[in-house]
Amino acid sequence: MSSALAALIGLCLSIVLIIKKLSPVYSLIVGAIVGGLLAGWGLETTVAEMIAGVKDITPAIVRIIAAGVLTGMLVKTGAASTIAKSIIKALGQRYIYLALALSALILTAMGVFVDVAVITIAPIAIITGCKLRLSKFKLLLAIIGGGKCGNIISPNPNTIIAAENFDAPLSSVMGAGIIPAIIGLAVTVFVIVPLMPKGDLMEGEQADDSDENLPPLWCSLLGPIVTILLLALRPIAGIVIDPMIALPVGGIVGIIATGNLKNATKCLSYGLEKMSGIAILLVGTGTLAGIIKASSIKDVLVNMLSEWSNGGTFMAPISGALMSAATASTTAGATIASASFADAIVAAGVTAVWGAAMINAGATTLDHLPHGSFFHATGGSMGFSVNERLKLIPYETLVGLVLAIGSIVTYMIF
Repeated sequence: MSSALAALIGLCLSIVLIIKKLSPVYSLIVGAIVGGLLAGWGLETTVAEMIAGVKDITPAIVRIIAAGVLTGMLVKTGAASTIAKSIIKALGQRYIYLALALSALILTAMGVFVDVAVITIAPIAIITGCKLRLSKFKLLLAIIGGGKCGNIISPNPNTIIAAENFDAPLSSVMGAGIIPAIIGLAVTVFVIVPLMPKGDLMEGEQADDSDENLPPLWCSLLGPIVTILLLALRPIAGIVIDPMIALPVGGIVGIIATGNLKNATKCLSYGLEKMSGIAILLVGTGTLAGIIKASSIKDVLVNMLSEWSNGGTFMAPISGALMSAATASTTAGATIASASFADAIVAAGVTAVWGAAMINAGATTLDHLPHGSFFHATGGSMGFSVNERLKLIPYETLVGLVLAIGSIVTYMIF
């Protein structure tokens, strides 16, 4: 059996096992083993390729764990809630969908996980939706759409690992996503959300919306601003501050600025807990990425796209989209795609920065499928049943396609 077909069978097996509720980590490992054995590599070579795949992404895993300091600060100090409420208050009820989407974009762009950003903003959306009798489908879509836009310009695991696998500066990869993110935000708020059927309108008692225990806005913003400035020193002044340093420094500054030094342990523990789950998932992802990278899949994809004048350009978002569909995860999708196809994409003439950026954008296209945690976490944040949550998938996919196409067009123009 050809190694490309064997790797695809292993990938499909992983998807089936994940859908059957087996641990995603073990599902990916089993798929990797089966793929290697079907390729005829033997057990020893298969394990060696799996370990090589994990080894390739180990530096990114370390940086992702370090990023937990910033994530923990934003969530546990109340900084994320302060930022979201400030944006919604500033834009007012008239522009509520824009306010919710922009809040999600900014929170994820600052380093909050997209599902955590949705969960943070959802209570505010519920309060506003009940008050104004708005569509809960449109409210959740606005938040998710904004989160997807922010996720391609954030120092989150998907961006970190894509940049690492392409050996590109994280700040430059984040910067490459800014124009597509703005396009995505505009299309989400002013095109996709208005075209979506209203469905049931929200009503009921309003929950408590007190700001009493939240830190001031300037304190909430200080940590993320410090992180962004440190990362920006590389393209601006040629001073390299690794994300492993910049991300926790920003988190510590934020903890101090918000007056939560006494709660630092809670912030760090929360951040480590969130990042540990991602790090473990990436170990399983790395094993499958190692098998795919060693197989001839990339050669098959290159041959398929060779007749296109911009085939290398399309390879990046397509691989990101396919792998995000397989894993229902932006992080896992970006990991497998960048680890497997980075060399081929660069060899096709795409720069490392834009290769990483387009894979990152492509990975938002189908990361919301039901066999992933994002689908269930976001639906649960606003009390959606599974059937209700399924209705959002076509619109979420459209948001992801806008981001991927926006990334391609921006690369071609600039």
